[in-house]
Amino acid sequence: MHRNADAGFRPYNEGMARGWESKSVEEQQAEARTQRSPSQPKLTPSQIRKKQQIESLTLSRKRVEQQLATAHEPRHQEMLRRALADLDAQIRKIAESS
Repeated sequence: MHRNADAGFRPYNEGMARGWESKSVEEQQAEARTQRSPSQPKLTPSQIRKKQQIESLTLSRKRVEQQLATAHEPRHQEMLRRALADLDAQIRKIAESS
């Protein structure tokens, strides 16, 4: 009995119309555009830069906090605490310069 190599193979989306995935994506994108609040003020380049700096410093702070949680050596813990204090000071300085 000769069997076709493709016999029994069924595509996962055999019963669906073509393009259904892209239509869903298009709908999601349209919804996201309409959900954006037009009342949000546009940020100046300086404000955008400050926001990015704060976000970057906040991510660094989270990483240092995670390292501190797993650090066992007292000297390393102290170094990480100083790093946290420095990051907090930098974040405060940028936030206050608004």
